[in-house]
Amino acid sequence: MTITERIFFLIKERGLSQNAFGKAAGIAPSTISDWKRKGHNPSADKIMDICRVLEVSPEALLTGKGIDETEVKETKVDYKEKQLLMEYEGLNEDAQKRLLTYAKKLGELTKMEDLTWEK
Repeated sequence: MTITERIFFLIKERGLSQNAFGKAAGIAPSTISDWKRKGHNPSADKIMDICRVLEVSPEALLTGKGIDETEVKETKVDYKEKQLLMEYEGLNEDAQKRLLTYAKKLGELTKMEDLTWEK
């Protein structure tokens, strides 16, 4: 497989759309389309973003080591989890930090409510 083929294979394996992948990686849809139609490889400055979103090492993406149909790490997330992740990825860094703080506080509040109901 080529680098581009690996990217599209992993996008599919991860259950992502090309648009969701592009948004999460900060890559324009036209660029992704060029990879597919023209067989272009991504530029070096995009490799780390691609690897982050696809949860794969740069070595694996570039060499194919560990990427084939039997060795791809299975990611088990449901639709709501994917939706939440895509929303998170679309936020700036400050908003991401705030969202994580909100989530932690909500978890603490839920635990306190559970304890109250148990009494």
